[in-house]
Amino acid sequence: MTTGVTISAKDVTVGAELPPRTVMLSRTDLVRYAGASEDFNPVHWNPRVAREAGLPDVIAHGMLTMALAARTVTEWTGDPGAIVEYRTRFSKPVVVPDDAQGATVEVRGTVAALLDDARVRIDLVVTCGGTKVLSEARAVVRLPS
Repeated sequence: MTTGVTISAKDVTVGAELPPRTVMLSRTDLVRYAGASEDFNPVHWNPRVAREAGLPDVIAHGMLTMALAARTVTEWTGDPGAIVEYRTRFSKPVVVPDDAQGATVEVRGTVAALLDDARVRIDLVVTCGGTKVLSEARAVVRLPS
């Protein structure tokens, strides 16, 4: 949920850290995401298929992991429409065990560059269990002047 407070470009400095975000993912979350995205690949819900594919267990959807990271940025900006560019590479899957804890995804962001036209580049670090699950994750946002 966004705060309703929009950060201004003049208030941002290189090196500033975004508030960190921790998200717990359960198998139920994966089922909900599958329904919303219409991505019913069985590696996201069937442990046997996941293991046959060489995975340790069921994994979260890559686009879900990306969305969690993007949400960290939009909560910071206060405006879900502020993102004008977003990119990443998947480096490791988010394994979601079938237990009460599930998987914990942690997202941290840092202002990496102030660009022209009130744009700001945010570099993101996204981990699960201490392992980086997204590489080269970054967003460019346009902020009010």
